[in-house]
Amino acid sequence: MSHFYFGLEEEIFITEPDKPTLQSLYYLARLLWRSPGNYYTHTACNFTRGKDVWRGLMSGIEISTRAWTKPEEVIADLSHRRRDLSEVCSGLIVPVGHLFDELTPTNTCGMHIHLSGFTDINLAYHKLVYFLPLLNLLAINSPLAGGRYFGQSYRLAKSFAIGPLRPDRRYRFQDLIYAKRLGTLEIRVFDPVWDLNRIKLILKCLEAILQSSESYPGDIDQYNALRPKIAREGYVPELRLLYRDLNRLVPLQEELFLNTPANTVHQLWEKNGTLMAYSALDNAYRYGKLQPRELLPMHQAWLRTVLGFGGYYLPKMPYNLRKVWLEW
Repeated sequence: MSHFYFGLEEEIFITEPDKPTLQSLYYLARLLWRSPGNYYTHTACNFTRGKDVWRGLMSGIEISTRAWTKPEEVIADLSHRRRDLSEVCSGLIVPVGHLFDELTPTNTCGMHIHLSGFTDINLAYHKLVYFLPLLNLLAINSPLAGGRYFGQSYRLAKSFAIGPLRPDRRYRFQDLIYAKRLGTLEIRVFDPVWDLNRIKLILKCLEAILQSSESYPGDIDQYNALRPKIAREGYVPELRLLYRDLNRLVPLQEELFLNTPANTVHQLWEKNGTLMAYSALDNAYRYGKLQPRELLPMHQAWLRTVLGFGGYYLPKMPYNLRKVWLEW
């Protein structure tokens, strides 16, 4: 039986219709007051920074699970929280790393996985560094920027919130860190993805890697050299050895790494355009059907924004300030 613990933070955009608005705070307020015990600590909001503010202040929102010992328990928890969000949100829930028509490196969303329960955290770190370039392709999902095709992940290449690995493992803005506040290993590199089956596969792979008696030679220089290639090209030849090693632990079809979520989203956008692609992603997030659906009229109401600030942002401020203090 596994003695490792898994927790997941999922950041997603809520667009109305093609950009996030401050009404996202209203949806978080509705979640919070529906279940304060759950959603005071298991939601968050993000804002853009610097010059990106001129493209809109609101970024993504976050829902998170509790810590569990089994991948199936994490997925059940995440499914429940997705369902709750869907019930309070009238905007489009868009699980991608970066919005299609923007060029905003501070306006990105990620999926973070926390891991704990190690007997040797240094060994666990190197195992993850070894396999992470390959595992990233199971969720890589940020193919567009500025209304043009970028590659597999604009977020991986450009986001301020992640980056190449450093000798200082506690430095926050890199792909894999020692999280000071929670005392976990936190994988920050993954893009959000609608497909719960892919998320479950990632968790099962992580479990098998950590349980393996093998010591894999994870090297940060090799990882950092692969990183920009993967952001553009995806499954590069250097990953075939990693696939063979992973396949010994968890038998997986190579097609899962060749045909990434980013490829699917790019094709969806080419065929349908931005808004219909967003509607399809919303449909997949809510109901598991990656198909465009009819868009209902959307409008911004200042009352909702005010209720969001008063009902979510202000009550959460003490917790958020403490969280920032502990993380830094």
